[in-house]
Amino acid sequence: MTLQGKQIAIMLDQDYQELEVWYPYYRFVEAGAAVTLLAAESGKTYPSKLGYPCVSTAAAEDVNGKDFDAVIVPGGWCPDFMRRHETMIRFIRQCAEANIILAAICHGGWMLCCTDALRGRRATSFLAIKHDMINAGANWVDAECVVDGNVITARKPDDLPAFCKAVIEALG
Repeated sequence: MTLQGKQIAIMLDQDYQELEVWYPYYRFVEAGAAVTLLAAESGKTYPSKLGYPCVSTAAAEDVNGKDFDAVIVPGGWCPDFMRRHETMIRFIRQCAEANIILAAICHGGWMLCCTDALRGRRATSFLAIKHDMINAGANWVDAECVVDGNVITARKPDDLPAFCKAVIEALG
């Protein structure tokens, strides 16, 4: 399936989980999407949990969530750093309000907790943030990948094939 003409943002900050950024990035680029690596600052290098660098291509304050077809929120510890920046929270809220595809894996659900997007929706995440997701209104389930409307969630790197497939199908 082609993603030609689709705009996807992958949110970024330090201590990201390597596979949860790079696997979707290359998978969506391969399918023809334009992928933006979005962070609090543009052109800044963010190290992964293991130190692998990723350079952001846009700053959250310079874009609007409604201009994207999907947003990907990776895990690792980066969501904890992302939510320290009001511009990152504003961006994810814009995405939720625009009703675009909100896709979070592992600890990425923490950013969805900054919105009302989980309220009344089935969702999953890494077990450690289960109660955060529930407190944000999610009906949490332990499943590889959960799709509920425009919200797509997965638990861990092992779930990336199902996660990326679900995002591509939702965009198609």
